[in-house]
Amino acid sequence: MKLGALKPSKGATHSKKRVGRGQGSGWGKDAGRGENGYHSRSGSKHRPWFEGGQMPLYRRLPKRGFSNYIFKKEFQLVNVSDLEKIDVDTIDPNIMMENGLVKYAMRPIKILGDGELTKKLNVSANAFSASAKEKIEKAGGSVTEQ
Repeated sequence: MKLGALKPSKGATHSKKRVGRGQGSGWGKDAGRGENGYHSRSGSKHRPWFEGGQMPLYRRLPKRGFSNYIFKKEFQLVNVSDLEKIDVDTIDPNIMMENGLVKYAMRPIKILGDGELTKKLNVSANAFSASAKEKIEKAGGSVTEQ
């Protein structure tokens, strides 16, 4: 088989409709667009949210609530069970990034208490849940909030 010999199966394609090329073609004069109106002219686009000039739904509904997303602090989450897998005794954001626990070392990191910890670790992060703090200190390690 040669790439140059490949062609679509019979009936899979059809010739392009050439509109506006004379009355004999069957698609002359109005070119299938009808006679008058917005959609017969160039530049007419029917967008899904357009309601024909009626006051749109998103403007008819009242505004409600308040969004504080500008000041939202997004933490990268790491569980205590993930820290167990790292083979060093001092863990900071750079070490977490090198081991693939977080994507960015400079963004805030929060340690959560899911899982068990058996090693003594010195963990440095931006925030800790109460259960994570308890588990790290119970295993003999220390917690440093940045």
